[in-house]
Amino acid sequence: MAGLELPGMPPEMLVSSATSDDAAVYRLPGGGGALVATVDFFTPIVDDPFDWGRIAAANAMSDVYAMGGQPFLALNLVAWPVDDLPLEMLGRVLEGGAKVAVEAGVAIGGGHSITDPEPKYGMCVMGLVDPDRLTTNANAKPGDRLFLTKPLGLGLISTAIKRGEASDEQVTAAVDTMTTLNLAASEAMLEAGAVCATDVTGFGLLGHLREMLVASGVSAVVDAAGPALLPGVLELAQAGVVAGGTRRNHGFVSPHVDWGDLSEPEQLVLADAQTSGGLLIAGGDAVAEALSVRGIPWSGVGSVEEDPASRISIRGRVS
Repeated sequence: MAGLELPGMPPEMLVSSATSDDAAVYRLPGGGGALVATVDFFTPIVDDPFDWGRIAAANAMSDVYAMGGQPFLALNLVAWPVDDLPLEMLGRVLEGGAKVAVEAGVAIGGGHSITDPEPKYGMCVMGLVDPDRLTTNANAKPGDRLFLTKPLGLGLISTAIKRGEASDEQVTAAVDTMTTLNLAASEAMLEAGAVCATDVTGFGLLGHLREMLVASGVSAVVDAAGPALLPGVLELAQAGVVAGGTRRNHGFVSPHVDWGDLSEPEQLVLADAQTSGGLLIAGGDAVAEALSVRGIPWSGVGSVEEDPASRISIRGRVS
């Protein structure tokens, strides 16, 4: 995409694709704050259509929370093989998305559907944010701690589900994690005064961290033992139950990472492609306190260093 020429942005565009951030942010006229706009959709990653709808909705809204915003409006995006799968199943997918929308206080105003050989579902989500409290991936500063609010391993378990190799415990843990909104975590980081965050989704922990470091002009040290893991994910990586997206993530970040003593399976866990993952927040000790007060599980995963090379140095082992 490097050769793609985009038109110049108006001054009202506060966040565009230039920093590979989670969503676009546009300042509204008349001092009305700013609009956050994002879109996300994907093919089924679990067997239950209702759960798929819940996961897709939570995932799409996560980008707004990562910017410090509050989603208020969503539009459904549907691609459905009408000759191969019953529309009643699509109804369950939409019901799942609607359930999460109600939980988030988001109105679903309609959407768009097409016939497609492969089912896909997601949302276009819009939110509002105070421009003075906007969190972006471009504000990490040397000395900041790095906090992660959900465990890793969602891509590995999703792959195990597709291969029929996931345990009931793993499926339940993954679905519970992916359907948990990042609303409370977003509120906590704003209360703590954090100005830098991103959500960990398809590019994995290290991929999204790398984007944050490039946008901020800094580097980072990551504690491999820091991130919480879903049950059995290291064993899945050791058994080769790894998605192609995770391997592509690994290939993308490797030139910029000092892996230390990590084995390849451990590296793949840190590069695992997530769906509806947690927030990665750069900030001070106040972030930890604010998350803990709300009962939000979090992991300290590293720290930011003053180095414009935007490299990632790994310390320790995944455990």
